[in-house]
Amino acid sequence: MKILYYDCFAGISGDMNLAAMVDLGIEPAYLTGELKKLKLKDFDLLFTRDQRHGISGTRADVKLKKADDQSHRTLSDIELIIDSSDLNDNIKSQSRKIFRILAEAEARVHNKTPESVHFHEVGAIDSIVDIVGAAICFDHLKVEKVLASTVELGGGVVTGAHGKLPVPAPATAEILQGIPVSLGSASFETTTPTGAAILAAIVGEFTDQVVFEIEKTAYGIGHKQSDEIPNVLRVFLGSLEEPADSKEIIIECNIDDMNPEWYDYLMEELFNAGAKEVFYTPVIMKKSRPAVKISVLCTRDKLDEIGKVLFSNTTTLGLRSYTVEKKALERRFTKLETEFGEVTLKSSYYKGERIHTKPEYEDCKRLAKENNIPLHIIYEKIKALLEGSG
Repeated sequence: MKILYYDCFAGISGDMNLAAMVDLGIEPAYLTGELKKLKLKDFDLLFTRDQRHGISGTRADVKLKKADDQSHRTLSDIELIIDSSDLNDNIKSQSRKIFRILAEAEARVHNKTPESVHFHEVGAIDSIVDIVGAAICFDHLKVEKVLASTVELGGGVVTGAHGKLPVPAPATAEILQGIPVSLGSASFETTTPTGAAILAAIVGEFTDQVVFEIEKTAYGIGHKQSDEIPNVLRVFLGSLEEPADSKEIIIECNIDDMNPEWYDYLMEELFNAGAKEVFYTPVIMKKSRPAVKISVLCTRDKLDEIGKVLFSNTTTLGLRSYTVEKKALERRFTKLETEFGEVTLKSSYYKGERIHTKPEYEDCKRLAKENNIPLHIIYEKIKALLEGSG
């Protein structure tokens, strides 16, 4: 299993995360090209080499060409920017999820609704670049699981739009509820609300006890110099042995009184909450009422979050769940160069023998749009390449 592991011994910020992704191998030209799809102007994204305490890595800087006069954007303002872009649906969904986490945290702090919160620092162009850039990088890496260590928060005070605040900032503390954290390794803010929201959105497991094979190590250099700890974010790309047999949970409910238009949104929210699979089955309930059975496959640690989504977004009054045995083939991801561009291949193996290889749909869709040709042509060309290579 291909994994990404965040070693947050010195915390995390949005720019440190972007820098670590580029240090890991994401091409700056690819990242900036995708960010241009936001149609935001007046900024440059620069990457340079730097070091802290002798550790060399990449530093990211968002340079504004002029003052951002709309830095106090609302959640709906930012969602409009994202939804109006030409980014793929997965990137849009992940970006909205991160901003939603931030909005809900700020709302709890200020006793408002998420929709009425005015983002200050987080609504500025540089923060939008950090967050959407993070979603672009995760989509491109195609890892199967993201893990992270205990998150160091730092100490002291931080100055923001509301004046001086204790570290961690109130929004950071709200976001990281239920996530293992540590305090005091440094006398400054090591984890920002943006960094915390990125972790909360994409990390499936927080643990300091994980055994995996390292393929690559990357360092995102923070802007602040400190004699206490190296202000860097360390990220590992690696592989984790996945047991062929495992137990997962199926959560179900039957619905006979819900607007059918809601099901598409529900499925998206369930996947955002960590569902492994979601499917709908037509059924007949009591009094011969046509209905839909909603089935969600997830790991046990996602049970509460999936339940919350179902109760919040459907008309059900109850849920049932049961454990199922899962047998899975080993999966490996590789890259293939084609005449139309690079595509990710997913191969499955049984006892070390390759059984299937298929291209990732989102990559094929992107290539079809970029080259203005039918999607099936992309699939046919890739199939011919694979057959030619044996």
